[in-house]
Amino acid sequence: MTENKRPPTSDKFDFVDILGVDRAKLEHLLAVAERLKTQYRATGRHEPLAAHKTLAMIFEKPSLRTRVSFEVAMTHLGGAAIYITPGEIGLGTRESVPDAARVLSGFCDAIMARTFAHDTILQLARYSNRPVINALSDRSHPCQVMADLLTIREHFGILSGLTLAYIGDGNNVARSLMEACAVFGLKFRIAAPAGYELHPSDVQTASSIPGFDFQAGTDPFEAVKAADIIYTDTWVSMGQENEKAQRMKIFTPYQINAKLISAAPPHAVVMHCLPAYRGVEITDEAMDFARSIVFQQAENRLHFQKGLLAVQLGGQ
Repeated sequence: MTENKRPPTSDKFDFVDILGVDRAKLEHLLAVAERLKTQYRATGRHEPLAAHKTLAMIFEKPSLRTRVSFEVAMTHLGGAAIYITPGEIGLGTRESVPDAARVLSGFCDAIMARTFAHDTILQLARYSNRPVINALSDRSHPCQVMADLLTIREHFGILSGLTLAYIGDGNNVARSLMEACAVFGLKFRIAAPAGYELHPSDVQTASSIPGFDFQAGTDPFEAVKAADIIYTDTWVSMGQENEKAQRMKIFTPYQINAKLISAAPPHAVVMHCLPAYRGVEITDEAMDFARSIVFQQAENRLHFQKGLLAVQLGGQ
């Protein structure tokens, strides 16, 4: 009996890290996202670019924005999404990552994963013959950052030459932001407490891109003095709960508040990838003031991911 193997997606395109995709492709992803968003806003209709396609969504970490934006994106494109909890799959325990990748490749047209370990994403991409999307790992958050670029370009009309100041922990979001700034020509400033900086090897890799303008320090006021964008994230990510008390003390001077914003140029906008712990890393005043684009940024998770899926599944 001949095994009925499902044919692999032609020209499989995995979206794992910013620096794993060339600039032309990243520009194309933004352009498709912008087109689909504009079309939807104008007509209220969607191109069924993923009709009859199914996205498997693996979650080791829960998320409001990631789950809802990907499910809605697939619905808009005419497809469907399946939410898979840790208990249902048990990656690396109940079932090996390679085996899960092969099984899901036989059922679904793409795999999205939100994981603790970046290696899990890499294994899924290696063993799946369907496109794989990194929806967050301990190393990077490329979908978030591409939605951020979409938001910044909507607001300023450009990307190259702007200055983004990241205030807080040198985490996965900071790393992906640094990489995106290097690729698209933004100046990147980061202020982080000693011991919580970006890893030197990651900085070296990003700095190898010609023209990248990078500065790091511990003073948030210095970081924002020429900033067009002030960006922050939670001080305590999932899996770091045992460090919470220590981090709260160390990061207190890194809060985004009216005093820090006043040290930036008067046109500077505030961004946060959410969820935000109001009164901790960012105040209500900073979240809700006139130049906060936090919720436009959150909505653009939907539009970028719809563009990404349209490219991966709809041949755009």
